[in-house]
Amino acid sequence: MQLRPLATAAAVLALAASLASCGFDYATDRDYAVTSGATNRDGDVDVLSAVVVSAAEGSGTFVASLSNNLTDEPQTFTGVSGAEGATITAAEFDPIEIPAGGLVNLADPPAGIVLTGDFGPGSVVPLTLDFGDGERVSLNVPVVADDTGYWEGMDAS
Repeated sequence: MQLRPLATAAAVLALAASLASCGFDYATDRDYAVTSGATNRDGDVDVLSAVVVSAAEGSGTFVASLSNNLTDEPQTFTGVSGAEGATITAAEFDPIEIPAGGLVNLADPPAGIVLTGDFGPGSVVPLTLDFGDGERVSLNVPVVADDTGYWEGMDAS
């Protein structure tokens, strides 16, 4: 049995169309973090699940996980402040070393950073994080109540 050229072309197109849906960049291959915190993965240090835990208006504790993507040298977290236009200040703290290829969770005592300023539970604050190599990361960080779920009791202010 001999197929006509038009029928052959139609069969090839039908097969190609069905295979084209098999493409790349599946949604399941992309990062998907189910979290109430802010995340930034653009620099040498990933800032993961950043929140300010607040028990009262005007004060709170900044917590996040900091993951060093460099496997050959440590990084240092040196500061956090209100981004442009925000009236937020951080209490002084010693620089926090993030080991090469390692992770530091600021929710683990005694690492949380106390912040003061014009914010309270339910708001979002623009913060800038500074690292020892001069890198700066800016993100909009949610303020969560100190009395709910996972965040309960984490406000050290």
